[in-house]
Amino acid sequence: MEYVYAALLLHKLDKEVNEANISSVVKASGADVNEAQVKALVAALADVNIDEAVKAAPVAVAAAAAPADAAAGGEAKKEEPKDMGKTEEAAMEGLSSLFG
Repeated sequence: MEYVYAALLLHKLDKEVNEANISSVVKASGADVNEAQVKALVAALADVNIDEAVKAAPVAVAAAAAPADAAAGGEAKKEEPKDMGKTEEAAMEGLSSLFG
């Protein structure tokens, strides 16, 4: 997963997404670099428009903000959507399919 994060970071900073740059980012994070995984990722991203892939990826919805009376000092009951776990799983599956 750190390789995908490195590729996204490089893309966001308008740097070339190549083996050397991905390896440098992963090394800087303190993780060990697996050159085979780096090569596989770079090959998988060769024909991918990362901007379009990110726009097409499903995004998990954040929990709703607390009601206004909570800001006034009242007790607010925190509610989370029941299918939040399913949404996160679907987002991860969609992201993994984009990057091999």
